[in-house]
Amino acid sequence: MAISNIQETLLMYTKQKSMLNTKLSDVMFNLMNASRQSAELQAQYNDKQQYYYYEYYDADDTTTYQMVMEELEKDHEFELANLNSWESQLELDKNNYETRLNEITSFESTWTKLLQNNVKSDFTYGGAQQ
Repeated sequence: MAISNIQETLLMYTKQKSMLNTKLSDVMFNLMNASRQSAELQAQYNDKQQYYYYEYYDADDTTTYQMVMEELEKDHEFELANLNSWESQLELDKNNYETRLNEITSFESTWTKLLQNNVKSDFTYGGAQQ
């Protein structure tokens, strides 16, 4: 009876580990997407900078060019801040899931040892009586 209860507990831990691994995979995928979006954002910013340089830069009057570039830079910094915020939240989620996964793995290891000891004790007890 005790062995079957321990086995059920181990199955529960296996299920929890599976769910956490799924969530961790989702977070890792989103982290990869955040990195990709950051690279795309930087490439778009560089392209716009180059375009505005050729479109608005005039050696005689640089005020229009400077205003356009300041606006572009503000927009870029805002988008980067949003992306960095999302990435930070994903990192926190990742660390949380990894900690929970390690905790469950530790519990699972403890219960596995207990199961092994119970099985060993059952066979030793039965063999010692004869």
